[in-house]
Formats: sequence, structure tokens, C-alpha cells
Amino acid sequence: MNATFTGLHTHDHRLPDWSREARDTEVAELAELHDALFSASPHRSDATLAVDIDAVDAELARANIDVRILETQSRFFHDRNPVLWTGEAIFSVVSLLLRPTQPMSSCTASIKKRLRTIPAFLGAMPAALTEPVPAIWIDRATREARVFAAFLRGPLRLWCDEHEIDSAERQSIAEAAEDAAKAFDVAAHWLFLLPHDVQSGYTIGVDSYDLLLQRGHFCAQSSAELLQRVLGDMAAAKARFHALATEIAGSPEALGAKLADDRPAEADYLATFTSQFDACRALALSHDQVDWPDWPLRYVPIPVWARDIAPQLYFLFYRSPAPYEPRPEHRYLVTPVDDSIAPDERERRLKAWNHSTITLNHVVHHGALGHHVQNGHATHRSHSRVGKVAAVDCASRIGMFLGGSMAEGWACYATELADELGFLTPLERAAEQQSRVRMLARAIVDIRLHTGEFTFADAVAYYVQEVSMPEGVAVGEATKNSMFPCTAVMYWLGTQGILDLRDTMRQRADYSPRHFHDALLSRGSIPVALAARLLTATS
Repeated sequence: MNATFTGLHTHDHRLPDWSREARDTEVAELAELHDALFSASPHRSDATLAVDIDAVDAELARANIDVRILETQSRFFHDRNPVLWTGEAIFSVVSLLLRPTQPMSSCTASIKKRLRTIPAFLGAMPAALTEPVPAIWIDRATREARVFAAFLRGPLRLWCDEHEIDSAERQSIAEAAEDAAKAFDVAAHWLFLLPHDVQSGYTIGVDSYDLLLQRGHFCAQSSAELLQRVLGDMAAAKARFHALATEIAGSPEALGAKLADDRPAEADYLATFTSQFDACRALALSHDQVDWPDWPLRYVPIPVWARDIAPQLYFLFYRSPAPYEPRPEHRYLVTPVDDSIAPDERERRLKAWNHSTITLNHVVHHGALGHHVQNGHATHRSHSRVGKVAAVDCASRIGMFLGGSMAEGWACYATELADELGFLTPLERAAEQQSRVRMLARAIVDIRLHTGEFTFADAVAYYVQEVSMPEGVAVGEATKNSMFPCTAVMYWLGTQGILDLRDTMRQRADYSPRHFHDALLSRGSIPVALAARLLTATS
């Protein structure tokens, strides 16, 4: 499935074998591969790695193997989490719907084969889920299974309409979709009957968490050491947010309403994304900050066929382009606001997609200077073959865990850089600082939840009480924290790592922002801590 998102279509008709036997076999094969890699390319010094990209890729491959073996042996992922299973099944189809391959007959053939494979794939889930499943995960997997079953029986036909699929092929797709929908029904019913334990099963443990830090993020500090540092950063970040929000809105509590009121007119809604993208690009180039890849991006409304399911699935507005199948233009999907929607709902959407949300989240962080520029460098200019593909968005998360600190660290750093360059309005500066506070909160919850300091309820309460998240949002954040350990922390690790590295590189006589940013991004989506070692090892 990850291959489809990466742009390699040899396996578009298949789903993986996640049975326990298959995963045990995979672990044995990975262990052999790890040893072979070490024999061929043993550990090298940073000075050697800095000039030997094959040695870097060997190091990254060994680290990725260590993470995958941990995921299997910890029994925290595929043995416990039904959301991984439902997500894999759902996006095996959605991946093909979102970016149809050509010719269309080949694409619909792959869609039908994947649909026909889903009953066997989901049928293996009950035997594979051998560990107690946390209640929140059961609820999410059940909801997603039901949502997608309904999609297969209904709005899937809108995709056929959009792509002018002929009647015979539509009928064939509908029959395969009905079989898959029944499999989702059965899976949802089985999940619904599982025991619901609300409080336990959300912790991977200190040893596993620290191994993810070391091998996934190349972090030299332990979880305990990181927790002390992030707690120290939190106090200053909250104080700055309080001061900014008070200055702009009168109080932190009043900031939300002020942000919602600062929204584009309905007629200007879609054009605002493009104008802000153009302004962000012009700003970066005029300040000579980065080599901006020639990779056009267009903001478009979410397709009609996907509008019901998008808010209920891991359906990203910006999904990283496929590095092995780059297309002339990348589509960034945004929530539609048009005459087909009731006036009060249009008003609600415009408040949610206000100027601050558009600029900070959908332009700077994702569509422009952040992810899209970083993906452009990773795809077209990465020295590392692993770094080219590591951060591709897949069914439930990125393809390789080790790509996360660069992908998310750069995107968060990009918003701070935009602020430094004067791109943000006072309101947006306050919102950006609130985002930084919440990024730190997510790192704190991630560490405390997975090292046993927090229960799930503690995590939710922390978000509500310490950073004023609405309870529903807090439950959603805690759920993501619980399912993917050591993931929320990578946003802060990556951002802070880039800021620290920039401070170091600024001491050099030949420092320039553009040279620094291009050199960093040319490494691809590799751990920021490793990229820092490689850059500082060179003269």
C-alpha cells in the first residue's frame, strides 16, 4: 500500500499480509537484512557519513529495520490497534481514487482487485488482534468501517461519474464494492462486541519509547531528559502567548472569536489561498531564503465524491506528492464553501477557515514554504534515496517513522521563519504562538502517556486545563498520541533541532539563510538530528 502512495504501482492490486505468522517471518527477514547491511556498511564516523551518501542510506535502513522490528515485537501496533487495519483497507482504495493512474481501465482494474481483497484482509483481523484493545481505538475503527461501508454503497458512484466510467465497468465496480462493504460491516460488528476498557492499553513503555527516540529520531537524549527540557520551554511559550493574545484580543480567551471574525468574504474564499501562496513564495524569494522548487500547486475544493467521508477519515487536505510519480501540478484539497451548502454552514466554515487558518496552516505550513517546498527538495534534490521516500503520507501515517522530524520540524520551522520575515499579521502572530504552545503540550503528553506518567484521562485533562483545548479536540489529540508513540514529540524535536542547528551554522563566516536551508533540505526527509551531524561535520 505504501508503494501506491510512493508512486510505484506494481502492487496496486494487493493488500499486505498482517497475520502474526507473516509478521514473524518478516521480522526474521529484517534481522537478516540488518546484519547484511551492517556487514556491508558498518557504523561510520560523522565525517565519513557527511561525504558518503550510501553509508548514510545504510545507516537509515538499519534504523528503519530496528523500528519495524520494535513495532512487531512490542505487540503495540498490529496486534492491538484495529485502526491500522481499517485504515489500510480504506486507503488501499482511496489512494487509487485520489490519484487515478492511466490508462483508466488499468486503474479501475486495480480498484476492483483491492476491493475483492478487502474481505480476506479484514477477515484476518480478529485472529491477529491478540492484545487488549483500548476502547477509544475500538470506537474509531468501528466508526471508520461504517463510514466507508456507506461510501462504497453510495458516493463511490460519484467518482465513477467524475471519471466517466462506462456502465459495464460501473456495475463491476459496484459488485466488488458491495462485497467489500459487507466485510466492513462484519468488522464493525465484531469490533462493537469487543470489551471496552476506557483507561488501559495506551502506553508503549519507557524502553520502547526511548528506542523509538534513538532509532527513529536519532535523538541522543532519553525521554526523561526531553521531558525536562520541553517543560522548561513551555513556561516561556505560554507567557509569550498570554502577552500577545492580551495585546491583540484583550485576553487569551477572546482570541478565538477575534480570529473567527477575521475571515475572507465568501466570494474571495478560494482565491485567498492562492494569493497567500503567491505572497509567501515572493517573500521567501525576495529575502533569498530558499531555492523554491518549480512544482505548481493548486487549491481546489474537495471532490464531490469525497465530501462526506473526508471529515471522518485520515483524509489529508495536503497529501505529499508521490516521489516516483511526480505530476505537473499538485492539488491541495480544501473544504468547499459554495451555494450548494446551507448559509449557516457556509458561515461556520468561513469562521473555521479564517485568514489565520488559511495563512498559517494551509499556506505556510503545508502548501507553500513548509511541506510542499520540503517535499519538492526531497523528491527532486535529495542526496538520500531513503530521504526521498521516508515522509510520504500513507494510510495512517508517513511511510517511514524516521522521516517525521524533518517533515514536521521543517513545516513548523517554516511558520516561525515566516513570522521572523514579517509575513504574519498581529492576529496571526498570536495564533502562531498558540500553535507553538500546543505543539509543546503534545510533546509533553506524548512522553508522559507512553512512559506511564499519564493515563488517557490525564492526557485529555492536561490539554483542557493547560492549553485550553475544547474537550472534543483534546480527546482527538490524546487518541492520536496514544496510537502513535513518539510521533507528537517529533514536531518539537524537529523544529527545535533546526533552530539550534541554525544558531550553530550562523557562527560560520560563509553562512547565508539560503545556503543553510538548501543544504538542510537537500538531505531529504531524514532525522533532523542526523542532518545536523552531517552538516556540522563538513567544513
